[in-house]
Amino acid sequence: MADERQLQDDTLQKESQVEQSGEDYLAALQAERDEAIDRWKRTAADFDNFRKRATREREEFVTLANERLVKELLPILDDLERALVAATEHQEAALEDGVRLVHRALAGLLERNGLREIETAGAFDPHVHEALLSQPSDAEEGSVIDVVQKGYRLGDRVVRPARVVVAGPQHGSDG
Repeated sequence: MADERQLQDDTLQKESQVEQSGEDYLAALQAERDEAIDRWKRTAADFDNFRKRATREREEFVTLANERLVKELLPILDDLERALVAATEHQEAALEDGVRLVHRALAGLLERNGLREIETAGAFDPHVHEALLSQPSDAEEGSVIDVVQKGYRLGDRVVRPARVVVAGPQHGSDG
């Protein structure tokens, strides 16, 4: 009987230990979960702060770039105002010289900032040209025969495609 009682006590003690270790294991898992949730929340907050900082820096960069461009445009605005004054005083030669000066200054400024005119000589290229119409011509079919509006690139990007007239098939060909 004593052996049975000892066996029952040992079994109860082992069950209690298993129950205690299961609770410890559950508590460890819960602590690990809480730690992972805390790390996730901190990472999410760090990312949100990074996103806000990057947006703010991008806005500052755009503002500074615009300010630089505006500062470079101000002398051209002054030249244009002088040309308008010459026009009111009926000084045609001075007006023409003023307009040429403004055009040269503006074209130079834009070129220094990476603006390039799109080449229109040769064959039509749909990536940089916009065909307004096709008309019969002695030129090779598909070539640009007239430029209605110049096109420009800023770096590798097309800012405005060149609007062109394209040579079509000749009329009156005897076949």
